[in-house]
Amino acid sequence: MNEPTTPYDWHRPAVREAAAVEVHHPAPLAPVQHAAPLMPVQPGHVPSVASVVLPDGRVVTGYAISPAQPEPLAAKPAVSRTAVNVALGGVGFLAVCGGLLLLTSFIAALTAFITQLITLAAVIFGGWIAVQVFSTGGHRGGTTVNIRKAVIKRNHFHG
Repeated sequence: MNEPTTPYDWHRPAVREAAAVEVHHPAPLAPVQHAAPLMPVQPGHVPSVASVVLPDGRVVTGYAISPAQPEPLAAKPAVSRTAVNVALGGVGFLAVCGGLLLLTSFIAALTAFITQLITLAAVIFGGWIAVQVFSTGGHRGGTTVNIRKAVIKRNHFHG
């Protein structure tokens, strides 16, 4: 009964005393004892020693260091066929959209050009008709009708 069964039992003194905190003190580790002293060991093969004579006459001797070889690149994973198909489909779709846009622009430009040609033909033909009607040139043949005389003498056509 001294153990807390709910968080609300901590207010009872018997429960608080029963749940006293235990303190643990760490024990030091014993130092490591080696059976024999460590001795430096020569490598299995002795690398070749290189000597370089500097321009001032000094000689520098040391081991030849081979250049570090870079690690081979990991093989790239193959691109999935689905990804390639989706990319190609997107490129194709963009090409079709661009082609349709160009076709629409071409049709609009062609329509404007034809409209301008029709307007130009109407202006030229209308100008030619205006010149024919309002020209004061002499009688070139054909029948000329004087409207005033025809109205006044409508029943008498004398030639």
